[in-house]
Amino acid sequence: MKHYYIKTFGCQMNVYDSERIADILQTLGYREASSPREADLIIFNTCHIREKAAEKVFSDLGRINLIKEERREQGKETTIGVVGCVVQAEDEQIAKRAPFVDFATGPLTYHRIPEILAKVNRKKGIPVIDTEFPAESKFDFLPQNSNSLSCAFLAVQEGCNNFCTYCVVPYTRGAEYSRPVKEIVEEARRLVQNGALEINLLGQNVNSYHGEDTAGKERPLSYLLRELAKIDGLKRLRYTTSYPADMTDDLIECHRDLDKLMPYLHLPVQSGSDKILKAMNRRHTSSDYLKVIEKLHKANPDIGMSSDFIVGFPGETDEDFQATLDIVNQVKYIQAFSFKYSRRAGTPAALLKNQIEEKVKKERLDILQNLLFSYQLKFNKDSVGKIMPVLFESRGRGRNQLFGRTPYMQNLHAELDKSCLNKIINIKITEATTNSLIGVMEGGTPCQK
Repeated sequence: MKHYYIKTFGCQMNVYDSERIADILQTLGYREASSPREADLIIFNTCHIREKAAEKVFSDLGRINLIKEERREQGKETTIGVVGCVVQAEDEQIAKRAPFVDFATGPLTYHRIPEILAKVNRKKGIPVIDTEFPAESKFDFLPQNSNSLSCAFLAVQEGCNNFCTYCVVPYTRGAEYSRPVKEIVEEARRLVQNGALEINLLGQNVNSYHGEDTAGKERPLSYLLRELAKIDGLKRLRYTTSYPADMTDDLIECHRDLDKLMPYLHLPVQSGSDKILKAMNRRHTSSDYLKVIEKLHKANPDIGMSSDFIVGFPGETDEDFQATLDIVNQVKYIQAFSFKYSRRAGTPAALLKNQIEEKVKKERLDILQNLLFSYQLKFNKDSVGKIMPVLFESRGRGRNQLFGRTPYMQNLHAELDKSCLNKIINIKITEATTNSLIGVMEGGTPCQK
């Protein structure tokens, strides 16, 4: 029996893709290995959003090659594959910097891995590279999703048509594609039957979803959410990542109408400066964004917002940066992700003048993160004393500790019996830090053993 090991870099879409690659390999008779040294097949699923992410892939590949050599001395063959966005953007670099890689394929073609592995076996020593944008959808060729976790990812949309000037996604994931409604609902039902209580819908621009129903009519994300909410046994719905200009009124109304839709939304703004937003080719202004936030709070006063921020974009002045701080102070995000601008080859922003010095980027990022963390800590501290339904996903670090998430995506640890795993339990919050909560079961009664 052969074994595989998959290492995943980057976004939640990559996590989903890695799960589907595992499904493919299991149909071929492979079983999961606990470490690369035990694997006959090692796959890196890569991200190309930031420069350091790509460099880490090449660094880690060098270490994997040492394992390949060690196994060869033991008489064991090892196949190394790289999939994902780094392949799509830097296939020539992979061949140059990591010639020991046996195959490389983009994020839209990993469904071809069975035939790719067959080619690798036939072409001993000759790497197999597949970076085409195929005419067919990979979802039409994937085996049924075998995910048995209580929290499941489900890809509904892929690719992006926005062409933000800093982003490589349209070049690595291609144009937007939305899966048919029926196909998604059927996959969701299987996930629930396998034990999923929460499903997180994924897409590079998930709220641009426009999949066809059985009559061939294009339907928006709001329609899909309402269909999924009808599934018996499904307790929670989420979706990510959204684009502000595509937050339609009917989608916002879902946050009012659907109890299963969690009161948490990740809605990237990137900058509070209209000048920078225009340079980024974002199809919204700061005012547009704040109007969406206002509508969301009107639909659901309890909703908590998360966002992405880029500091140090070319041409960003102190005034532009202050506008970003201003929007943080207005929205009061309960979570956020913030990064220094990173030049990506092939993107328009990489050619812009007035690139910001690294020192200035770091100073601004420190200021922004301190502000963001202050609001995150305040929200977590305000949770102390409240009772929240928590879905426990995994064991914690402590002997009797479980890890779960609140409806607001807050990390929570509690001392509970393992029988509480994969269940939604009402928890009273007792302690809070910036990044996590501690709680006890309401009433202190343990789960049934």
